[in-house]
Amino acid sequence: KLAGNYDAVAQEAVDAIYKKFPNGSGRDIDAGTQKEKCKRDIVHYLRLINYCLVVGGTGPLDEWGIAGAREVYKALGIDAATYVTGLTVLRDRGCAPRDMSAQALVEYRGYLDYVINSMS
Repeated sequence: KLAGNYDAVAQEAVDAIYKKFPNGSGRDIDAGTQKEKCKRDIVHYLRLINYCLVVGGTGPLDEWGIAGAREVYKALGIDAATYVTGLTVLRDRGCAPRDMSAQALVEYRGYLDYVINSMS
């Protein structure tokens, strides 16, 4: 079910981020562009988490999501706390069986915690 709802789920995260951080990353680009890029990044993390659910390990996140992410965001002037906020909302909003099975939800939350901790 997660794979079919990436955009809607990511939009919830973006909405939560901009509720807490009305100026987004604070970078000198327009809000629409910031929101699009933020949503793109959240969808990327959701896809990687979905791959992790399939393979049963953190390999996809380690290789394509976490390695250097904090440093990249710092270099670009993006506060990682914005992503932590969005990912925390996604972790807390998950519901079985609406979103996925109970077992998948436990793993999904674990992978989100893994990403959140890597950015904190």
